[in-house]
Amino acid sequence: MNKIKFLGTAGARFVVMKQLRASGGIWMTLDDTKILVDPGPGCLVRCLSSRPKLNPRDLDGIILTHRHIDHSNDINVMIEAMTNGGFKKKGIVFAPSDALEEDPVIFKYVKDYVHKIEILKEKESYTLGNISFSTPIKHIHGVETYGLNIHTKNCSISVITDTKYFENLESYYTGEILIINTILYDDRYKENKGIRHLSVKDAEKIISVNKPKVCILTHFGMTMIKMKPWEIAENLSEKHRVKVIAARDGMELDID
Repeated sequence: MNKIKFLGTAGARFVVMKQLRASGGIWMTLDDTKILVDPGPGCLVRCLSSRPKLNPRDLDGIILTHRHIDHSNDINVMIEAMTNGGFKKKGIVFAPSDALEEDPVIFKYVKDYVHKIEILKEKESYTLGNISFSTPIKHIHGVETYGLNIHTKNCSISVITDTKYFENLESYYTGEILIINTILYDDRYKENKGIRHLSVKDAEKIISVNKPKVCILTHFGMTMIKMKPWEIAENLSEKHRVKVIAARDGMELDID
């Protein structure tokens, strides 16, 4: 079975700090390859409390789109859990270079627990188990950040992680399944505070141009939660004739 499970849908510091939504990242099972994307605060707890339980020792690899706490907080404990405390060397960890350099979020001692650590770079392609993925362009964000285009035998999945909208962003992420980190409801917050995140307006533009088979909005900030993301998704679905879903904590999407 090919599935995507949202271990958390929190975005931005206040939703994460208050745990108004969980912040565990995304677990993908694709072509018998198990991938964890952005293990934020509480990821391990969310894995072990899932029904059915998700065993970190089953993971083939972990992808870190960028080093911010809401995406990377549990990276070290998940590496330990994936490798049985370092006693079984396995897996690949993918991360931007600044997650490993002067102020690393990946501890030095856990690097030896995995088979390999690969540095994410712009316009590069990677292989993990039975799937491949690419990082088509560097995002405009506070740290080095990359979205993902994941390719399986039967479908393509695009993940637009945190970024300020920039010209032709949508052209880099044309997967049949499109996941968009939609932090903001209103563009005014971006203009007033210089926040480098996507809004509903940005997501709508991407959806209207790309017309994916399914679009999932996730990684919600406070303004999104207050405005009821499930109603926003329903309105976008009706307006653009595209299936748009607002992710929920623990939601599982059966790709098959």
